[in-house]
Amino acid sequence: MIMRRKRNISIYIALAAALLLLATETFAGNYGKKQSDIVDTAVTAGTFNTLAAALEAGDLVDTLKADGPYTVFAPSDEAFARLPDGTLEMLLLPENKDKLTAVLTYHVVAGRVYSDQLENGAMPATLQGSPVKVVLEQDAAFINGARVVSADIETTNGVIHVIDKVLLPK
Repeated sequence: MIMRRKRNISIYIALAAALLLLATETFAGNYGKKQSDIVDTAVTAGTFNTLAAALEAGDLVDTLKADGPYTVFAPSDEAFARLPDGTLEMLLLPENKDKLTAVLTYHVVAGRVYSDQLENGAMPATLQGSPVKVVLEQDAAFINGARVVSADIETTNGVIHVIDKVLLPK
């Protein structure tokens, strides 16, 4: 009888621990999913197919899968579609890899910069080397005129802010 009670208590303790773990994952917003890096998060979203292809063509996938942390101002597929005719195709040519790399790294800032840390008039340096200008107007943030349409997408190695235009360095 005593052995049966000890076994029942052990089962109850194990069940309580499992429920506590599940509740912790759920209330933390993880829902049992492992968080992904910048590249995997973008690919999984399904709205960054052009960006993913460009990162591959520019040999930048490994860079954005590295530890970082990085802040990426990620143009959506719609943003790439707004480029002048032929621009994307030209950038994706193997002989223009340096230009493509410059464009892509112009969208990346070292460190994690969340939307509540953006300051009006700030000029953070990009991995490309040139700064981008932050403008805050009412309830919107703009990076070189590109509107941030979705902010603070957390990844294991940084944060993504979705923008509605492709940033082109001068």
